[in-house]
Amino acid sequence: MKKIKIPVEEATGKILPHDITEIVPEKFKGPAFKKGHIIRKKDIEHLKRLGKRNIYLLELEKDEIHEDEAGKLFKTFAGKNVFARGPSEGKIEFIAKCDGLAKINSDTVHFINSIGEIVFTTIHSHIPVKKGETIAGIRIVPLAIKKSKVMKAIKKKKIIEVSPFKPRKIGLIVTGSEVASGKIKDRFRPVIEKKAKLYRSKICRFKIVGDDEKEIKDEIVKMSASCDFIILTGGMSVDPDDSTKVAIRRAGARVVSYGAPILPGNMFMVAYLKSIPIFGVPACALFYEITVLDIFLPYVFSNTKITKEHIIRRGYGGLCRHCRVCVFPACAFGKI
Repeated sequence: MKKIKIPVEEATGKILPHDITEIVPEKFKGPAFKKGHIIRKKDIEHLKRLGKRNIYLLELEKDEIHEDEAGKLFKTFAGKNVFARGPSEGKIEFIAKCDGLAKINSDTVHFINSIGEIVFTTIHSHIPVKKGETIAGIRIVPLAIKKSKVMKAIKKKKIIEVSPFKPRKIGLIVTGSEVASGKIKDRFRPVIEKKAKLYRSKICRFKIVGDDEKEIKDEIVKMSASCDFIILTGGMSVDPDDSTKVAIRRAGARVVSYGAPILPGNMFMVAYLKSIPIFGVPACALFYEITVLDIFLPYVFSNTKITKEHIIRRGYGGLCRHCRVCVFPACAFGKI
């Protein structure tokens, strides 16, 4: 790429080969002059205020591609429920089309950034996003780049997608003889109702049972006929009297994991009864606003199968800092 430099005073009538950015603190950041703009005499003073003493005209080599053309090719990275916006100032942004769980191939992001002269920035994978939210951006660093580098990058397709949230019919089983006998008032239902509402879902079947393993097992089986997500609370510790985790297995569910490297939420259980996800929620969900439950609820409502690997990987970053002002999920807790 050849750059032909001319003084800004001599640029009247010339065509800008790239956007020229202007920043007004707390008011504006964007292109003051867009690529392709024909410079007018009245623009000269504005350009000088932006610190431009010279204007560069570009002459591309045969094996080079301009930043805007490269950006258009990068749009192929948008997968399901994601659209690409731009290029603007050489950058392509990837926007969520719906509320859902963001899924981004981190290995591919690393690969593209290792090519050189391409910068690809994303949010973490497997976190909830809102419709219209920017979840990634990509651009080339110089104004032009070797075509071979762009072609190497775009061999990777549909790197970013969003799995939409869909309502679920929730069955909630609260266990514990102290609750079943009325000695202690159940406080779990309001917690689960509040979290379910975030996903336009509600509790369709509710039952309080004692610590009887068979009674818990039978209720799981009953709920599986009318619910597509079952949550059990209480009885998740290692105490001999805590029979909830045993009852989940006895109901015929396949346990993905009992125990999670996440605090709060070490005694969390994930299982599947055929295709129905079952959560065993420890008591910490009563005492903390954000727990392991909030990390994995988006999986269920986006119909994403939870694997042992999903849980194990949360050990790194799985310690909640209990910030005075909670901004979850816009924080490090549970990110992979």
